[in-house]
Amino acid sequence: MKDDQRIPRIAVITCSDTRSMSNDTAGAALVSLIHEQGWQVTSHIIVKDDRLAISTAIIAAADDQDADVVLTCGGSGLSLRDVTPEATADVCERNVPGIAEAMRAYSVQITPHAMLSRAVCMQRGRHLVINLPGSEKAARENWAGVVAALPHAISMMAGEGH
Repeated sequence: MKDDQRIPRIAVITCSDTRSMSNDTAGAALVSLIHEQGWQVTSHIIVKDDRLAISTAIIAAADDQDADVVLTCGGSGLSLRDVTPEATADVCERNVPGIAEAMRAYSVQITPHAMLSRAVCMQRGRHLVINLPGSEKAARENWAGVVAALPHAISMMAGEGH
């Protein structure tokens, strides 16, 4: 990161009916990985697998906390309760398919289950919303597959050019 760039601000939203702060290992791992980059965590919350609750949390992280990137964790699989991609689409304007494709391509090299992900990446104004898996192992893998591109994405969304 260049000296003139601001420190990326990242929000983590765990979407789960079964997780609490004491057992949200995936969300906690993401917070740790963000700090390892020297970046700021604006919030880490848990919401139920509920489309409105997830959408509301995304709006708050982007609009109220001004997070550059909003990471959702969980709710992107094939369970009927998994509604995170739909909630993301409800409050975002533009699809950024390359990030979701990159996560699946990276992770499918580790497990064939990665192809079952319905995760999306979308823009809400100048904020990026990325759906990550709910398991700690998969969240770490997906983060590793895209983290290098995030500073450039943040610069582009801020209008700083290439």
